Amino acid sequence: MKARVLALSSVAALALALAVPAQAALETGAAAPDFTAPAFLGGKPFTFKLDEALKKGPVVVYFFPAAFTKGCQIEAHLFAESADKFKADGATVIGVTAGNTDRLGEFSKDTNYCSGKFPLASDPDLAIAKNYKATLAMRPGWSDRTSYVINKDHKIVLVYSDLNPNDHVSKTLAAVEKIKAGG
Repeated sequence: MKARVLALSSVAALALALAVPAQAALETGAAAPDFTAPAFLGGKPFTFKLDEALKKGPVVVYFFPAAFTKGCQIEAHLFAESADKFKADGATVIGVTAGNTDRLGEFSKDTNYCSGKFPLASDPDLAIAKNYKATLAMRPGWSDRTSYVINKDHKIVLVYSDLNPNDHVSKTLAAVEKIKAGG
């Protein structure tokens, strides 16, 4: 009986540890770390530069664990469906991942997910994710599911971290719309 209770409590402790991201996300109001990364848009490689994108308007930087995983497919599809709304509000969307980076080109053009609507950046050494405190505890070497909205002044105006992909688009779009409205 004692062994069973010990085993169950060990399993519960492990589950709790795996459910929590490795680090707390950056705070709202903090300066967003600048980055340059290899990226893909519709399967075509290019270099994404946050500083250049911010000159055009706010940027949504969303970290996701890995290309072609279920939650990431859902999240990418939701961002693709709302890509025109983000553009209409003057915002750039960029997905960043450390997982399955060898498949990002393919994922960026897949018509079921990204559809070439926004770029995806590769972060194979987790340098960007670590700067943004968006690493995944349960899968070392992968990014967490954390979204940031960064204003033109390089300040973070929204941080949303949740492994469930369903609300990242609505939360980030609301923040972008608030910026557009002057708030």
